[in-house]
This record gives sequence, C-alpha cells and structure tokens, in this order.
Amino acid sequence: MEFDKREQGNITIISLTGRLDLSNGGKLKEEIKSLLTSEKLYIHLNMNNVEFVNSSGLGALVSIMKEVRLQKGRLTLSDLADYVQEIFDITQLSHIFEIFATEKEALSSYEMVPSN
Repeated sequence: MEFDKREQGNITIISLTGRLDLSNGGKLKEEIKSLLTSEKLYIHLNMNNVEFVNSSGLGALVSIMKEVRLQKGRLTLSDLADYVQEIFDITQLSHIFEIFATEKEALSSYEMVPSN
C-alpha cells in the first residue's frame, strides 16, 4: 500500500493506493499515530485507489478511529469503491465512520471545525 500525504489547512489528507489488509493495516496505523503525535488531529483518507479491503484492514481502520477520537481529532473517509462501501454497510461500520462520496465533500465538512 502506498500513501500520498498532503496538507490542506489543518487537515492532513492521505490518499491510499493498493490493498488494505493484514500486511498494510499496521503501516497505516503507524502513519496515523505519527500524525497524532505531531498534533495533526484532522485526518482524511481518500480511498479512491484502494483495490481490496479485508477484515484485517477494517480492524486497522477501527483502531485508527479509536486513536483519533481519543486525541479529540476527526477522521473522514471518501471515494470508496462500491464493493468497499458494501463491506462498510454489511458490517455496519458505515454508521461509525464519517464517509463522503468525494474528497471535496469531506473537506468542506471540516469548515465548521475551528483551527488548533
């Protein structure tokens, strides 16, 4: 899995490419922990190029969400492929995560969040 990281205001945007599974979930968790340690609390994951997600990948995302919430941050997701969205719906994780159709919609939802 590859991460393309960029900043927009106080939001860190990470575009994911590849498979989100057991071998890559840990890498993503470490990347997010590093951001939280640097007090970057507003994180958006663009999943447009994620070609595969399994239960280990979902577990990593749940763990990330817990860490972000513990730090009083915010995590959003966007651009999920139909089958990935279906996995979130079946597991009812779509009720836990803030999921947006596009990155633009997700980023505009942060406008109500004050800067640190």
